[in-house]
Amino acid sequence: MNEPGHGHSVAAWTGTLLLLLSSVLLAVGIFFGWDWATWSGVAVAIVGIGAWWGLNAAGYDEAHWHER
Repeated sequence: MNEPGHGHSVAAWTGTLLLLLSSVLLAVGIFFGWDWATWSGVAVAIVGIGAWWGLNAAGYDEAHWHER
């Protein structure tokens, strides 16, 4: 079953992977008390949100992907 609008785009996959990486860094940083990992996780989360938004604005979202 192939439903449109379920994250099948470059923007969605890029944002999801970066936010998944940031959550791993945050969890490891908080668990072990490593400040560098915690702040790296925060930075990667900000970059992930920015990449997701930017790629959507650039037309790499679900609605415009089939036009390429």
